[in-house]
Amino acid sequence: MTRTNDDSWDVTESVGATALGVAMARAAESAAVTPLFTDPYAQMFLDAAGARGWSPPTGAMAQRIRAIGGYAASRTKWFDEFFVAAGAAGIRQAVILAAGLDARAWRLPWIQDSVVFEIDQPQVLQFKEEVLAAHGVVPKARHVAVPVDLRQDWPKALLDAGFDVTEPTAWSVEGLLPYLPADAQDLLFERITELSARDSRIAVEAFSAGFFSEDHLARRRVHIDKMRAEAAEAGEDMPDPEQLWFIEDRAHVPDWLSEHCWEVGALPADDLMARYHRSMPADITEGSMATEFVEGVLTE
Repeated sequence: MTRTNDDSWDVTESVGATALGVAMARAAESAAVTPLFTDPYAQMFLDAAGARGWSPPTGAMAQRIRAIGGYAASRTKWFDEFFVAAGAAGIRQAVILAAGLDARAWRLPWIQDSVVFEIDQPQVLQFKEEVLAAHGVVPKARHVAVPVDLRQDWPKALLDAGFDVTEPTAWSVEGLLPYLPADAQDLLFERITELSARDSRIAVEAFSAGFFSEDHLARRRVHIDKMRAEAAEAGEDMPDPEQLWFIEDRAHVPDWLSEHCWEVGALPADDLMARYHRSMPADITEGSMATEFVEGVLTE
């Protein structure tokens, strides 16, 4: 399914289905002997999607999801710690952008009177809420769903849902930027900055500085083609991720945030995985991920 600027999706298709892939990784991590985190709801989403006709990836795709498990687990743990630290600093308002099947409002230890706004496609949020409600799961903070596409006027929808611009906010941008055109990425951060009170915090999974170099994109294309060819030989249909991503050169996130009054630090993905004693197989993106994890505090 090739991306367009006004496309939409259910949880079992297009970009929505990637949330199920992440849920598979979270479920696998939760079942590990020494997990970095526990997400008891990930398997609930997978089971519910299966009941709606979704078939879990097999063969090459399933192998790839397992291979990036160390990265997915490290990413989840980092964002978990971001929200816990924000709460410890007294921030009671959080916004999870492109929330997908993220269940942090239900599983993290939020401080008293916290509110968690989740923004995503209406069908995705509805699916998540229905599954959790069917299992009698209640959020650990006040949860407010904001069903709107991030390429639309989501600030108005957020404000209409009760967002308080005078309160510091903890923002998360996880697994989102590849699915936005370059100009939409700039607009996203402009809007976040406009809505943020002083001392707000932001956590972003971002492209590394060299991601859009000709050399890296060429090597990435060769790697993807190789994986798809191997899948085809096994009689499997492996989607091309570049049909879901907007492969467009764009602003380097740490630089953009620094230029807009955010005090920023960035950690390469490899260093993050090393922190949690995780790694990538050498045959997956050459054993590395061309991403970095950016954290910032608004100073003005």
